[in-house]
Amino acid sequence: MPIIKSARKRVKVAAKATIRNAKTKRQFKTSLKSLTKKPTIDAFREAQSAIDKATKKNVIHKNKAARLKKRAAKLAKDANVKTVKKAAATKPKTTTKPKPAAKAKPKTPAKKK
Repeated sequence: MPIIKSARKRVKVAAKATIRNAKTKRQFKTSLKSLTKKPTIDAFREAQSAIDKATKKNVIHKNKAARLKKRAAKLAKDANVKTVKKAAATKPKTTTKPKPAAKAKPKTPAKKK
């Protein structure tokens, strides 16, 4: 057991991170297994989401995540799972007048002591 206060804190923080990382990794592995057993659109979305979360938390490397997502997409495509992409909402173009530039305030001279 560490004696220095900061080292004791690091042990506690590392323990919490280990638990959090294990939970994230377990969730992502489970979602991938469910996709391989029964490829559905919900399983595919869940797998991609779990992979993204694991990458964001640095549980897996971004290149590995890209590889796994590509494999998952291929698996879904081979199983004829239709992946629906959300259409980007387009805003109607409106003409707006440019705002006039703010007037510069005159500088006041520095006070002398």
